[in-house]
Amino acid sequence: MKRLLLATATALFLTHVCAMAQDAPQKQTSHQRMPLPKPTNLKVLPKNISPEDLMKVMRGYSQALGVHCDFCHEVNEQTHQPNFASDAKPDKAIARTMIAMTQTINQKYMSTINDPDATPEMKTVTCGTCHRGDTMPPPFQPKPEDHPKNASPQHP
Repeated sequence: MKRLLLATATALFLTHVCAMAQDAPQKQTSHQRMPLPKPTNLKVLPKNISPEDLMKVMRGYSQALGVHCDFCHEVNEQTHQPNFASDAKPDKAIARTMIAMTQTINQKYMSTINDPDATPEMKTVTCGTCHRGDTMPPPFQPKPEDHPKNASPQHP
């Protein structure tokens, strides 16, 4: 179950987010990369997710909603560093609700679709399914019906 949850969370969202520095930044040279800190305060994502996988997921959320880290994460005014563990911003709670919703939809409903033509990606709901790069999902606008001119309805 944990593997499914991890795979679902990881597969759901990929792309752009800030570097993960929950503590004060450490000195580094241009040749070495600072290791990512262990994730903390995870409530809907797997608690054993690796920092690298978490970054992939966060980048996906960022792209799906067209936002940056500070949309959900509080930023320290003095250091200008995000506090990823903080729950101070209401948008973080909303994001957790939406993550739980997509996980439930994928596990409970989408996983039961038995369509041999559908790829796994086609049977997965993500933030981008609705948001499509906007913080608020745009209202659905159905395509106009395509009826030939001068066509009359067929009656039996």
